[in-house]
Amino acid sequence: MQSLTKRRLSPADLDALLLGSLGSGCRLEAELTDGWFNTAYRVRLDDGRRAVVKVAPLPDTSVLRYERGILATEAMVYRRIARLPGGGVPTPELLHAGAEFIAVSVLDGTPWDKAGDRLPAATQRALRRELGAVAARLHTLAPEDGRFGYPAAESALSAPDWRTAFTAMVDALLDDAERWRSPLGVPPADIRTLVAEGADALDEVTEPRLVHSDLWPGNIFIDAGDGDRRPRITGLIDHERAFWGDPAAELVSLAYGGPTGPDSDLVAGYTEAGGTLDFTPALRHRLALYHLYLGLLLVVECGPRGYGSDHLAYCRRTLDDNLAGVRALG
Repeated sequence: MQSLTKRRLSPADLDALLLGSLGSGCRLEAELTDGWFNTAYRVRLDDGRRAVVKVAPLPDTSVLRYERGILATEAMVYRRIARLPGGGVPTPELLHAGAEFIAVSVLDGTPWDKAGDRLPAATQRALRRELGAVAARLHTLAPEDGRFGYPAAESALSAPDWRTAFTAMVDALLDDAERWRSPLGVPPADIRTLVAEGADALDEVTEPRLVHSDLWPGNIFIDAGDGDRRPRITGLIDHERAFWGDPAAELVSLAYGGPTGPDSDLVAGYTEAGGTLDFTPALRHRLALYHLYLGLLLVVECGPRGYGSDHLAYCRRTLDDNLAGVRALG
């Protein structure tokens, strides 16, 4: 995906960057073009290891407020996952983390969005069940400071309670929308009112947990299995947009891969692994707000990334639909 935030390096520049930071140069194998924000390269290090290098935008690149410092967030999540007992959340190994880039190991398997259409229904169901269990284990991670919101201090989007943090997250996007003259199709005051009307539902969330927030199929690697090998999740990638919040918010991006309702395979796997998702009216209200947040984010990010009119139209439709979902609660 083309984006104005991507910083592209020549093979020589990439080799020099890694040599200066890792003490090992590299040979470029391919640019990984599926990403929408950072630039990613698959490389072969001089010591023979294969790695994925994710390069942050240049410091003067215009980004949204919540995107400030998110490369460090991704590195933090890799470190926290590595300390989980039993390897319950498969993910790449963090090889290096710095201000300009991170390097991680190369995962086995295939991105789910590349393999999904070829998978038998039974395999899809088994993988969704396992994905639910992986998400439940991910949601055992809690912030060391007990605060909700985005981890990076640069964003200044954290708070001691979820209602305050989530409201600040929405307000930051609305401020970015004004800066970029984003065509929201609705007055920002209306969105703020809808969020305020969900205060009681948001206040039910009292313990912050790690929410990946971008678990669409392209960020989930799988092995479809063969013969005696069962299908399995081989890894989750792109943790940069993680925040501390309501675990139910994970269902928003997970819905891009299949059903997430109370009778779904995903929720069955989630609860079997110890997670809790009670589909009360309050939870459904929060889910509608989280869908609204995603719709708002999709429209606003079109500005700094320079996306074209077709993609903007899709994002506008998503926002309109998600606004309607919140209003229907009334």
